[in-house]
Amino acid sequence: MAIAGKVSGTMPVAFFGHGSPMNTLEKNQHTLAWERFGVETGKPTGIVCVSAHWFTRGTAVTAMAQPRTIHDFGGFPQALYEVRYPAAGSPALAARVKSLLAPVNVLEDTKEWGLDHGAWSILVHVYPQADIPVIQLSIDATQPPEYHYRMAQRLAPLRDEGVLLMGSGNVVHNLGAVDWAGDAAARPWASEFNATVRGRLAANDDNALLHLEQLGSAAALSVPTLEHYLPLVYIVALRRPTDGLRVLTDGVELGAISMLSVAFGEALGTK
Repeated sequence: MAIAGKVSGTMPVAFFGHGSPMNTLEKNQHTLAWERFGVETGKPTGIVCVSAHWFTRGTAVTAMAQPRTIHDFGGFPQALYEVRYPAAGSPALAARVKSLLAPVNVLEDTKEWGLDHGAWSILVHVYPQADIPVIQLSIDATQPPEYHYRMAQRLAPLRDEGVLLMGSGNVVHNLGAVDWAGDAAARPWASEFNATVRGRLAANDDNALLHLEQLGSAAALSVPTLEHYLPLVYIVALRRPTDGLRVLTDGVELGAISMLSVAFGEALGTK
């Protein structure tokens, strides 16, 4: 499945804490870290993105040849609504994902969705040329973390086909506790849970990451709903014993939004 001029062999997997959509337009420590990841990783044959912002009943995959750029937010500057990420889709990659996930019934979506900001706000920095086919896999809102973990493991062969699997969400995402002041300090519980997740990632403790109810009140406050946390579960499920952990960037913004971004891969080590 290797394409001339693109990476072949085992690809890393990555989770990006995407934070505010305004990161699309900014150059900051987080977006520069995402950019470095793209440069160091090279150009995959395709990208499969699991975004917090495609939370559905059942499972779907985008299968259109040219996905639209979805501006799934409100109240931001006009410049953000003018952003387009014109990457091609890949019906062939969508069909491959569907076959790997069988017997799960995966709907091939050819017209309803596209690329939401969970995908393109990251990809404009990681692969700014938009010259790699991108598909999205939805998150079934009716299923618990253990289900998503097991399902994600079926996608493991894609890593050996040059495909980059990425999750986009936030480890801590509590909009009700956000302080919109730019210099707002992290809520103590947000810092606590962010550090717990980082520690469990370093310890390869997948079980703890799947059972948030065992991680106390900080977890409950940090993850009031699962959609921003579950993309991390997909990436953790795809880690292999030979993979190293790289923390790409970290920090809690606006008091209650974690920017923790991590990657797993054979050539990666903690930095």
